[in-house]
Amino acid sequence: MAGANTLEFTDANFEAEVLKSQQPVLVDFWADWCTPCKMLTPTIDALAGKYAGRVKVGKVDVTVQKQVSAQYQIMSIPTVLLFKNGQIVKAFRGFTNEATLATAIDAALG
Repeated sequence: MAGANTLEFTDANFEAEVLKSQQPVLVDFWADWCTPCKMLTPTIDALAGKYAGRVKVGKVDVTVQKQVSAQYQIMSIPTVLLFKNGQIVKAFRGFTNEATLATAIDAALG
């Protein structure tokens, strides 16, 4: 279950919501059966709240959104990608803490 400011990205909306976004976008590739993914969810939701209006933060369920997951060669989850101007500027594999993700977001905003 996503937080109030956490978006859901899909195969259908990924290009419009992420690649064509005027703001940086943090994308969490996850699955419901993945324990580290569930551990990361509160962090993703907190970042979505902290950066609301400045950065889009959302999730891609790899078990449902297979096209986007394959396009970005998501082989292990959680994987968090930070996009700016449609390009990946930072990638994180495995559980990543909030401070590390926030530092990357701040750099993308800078």
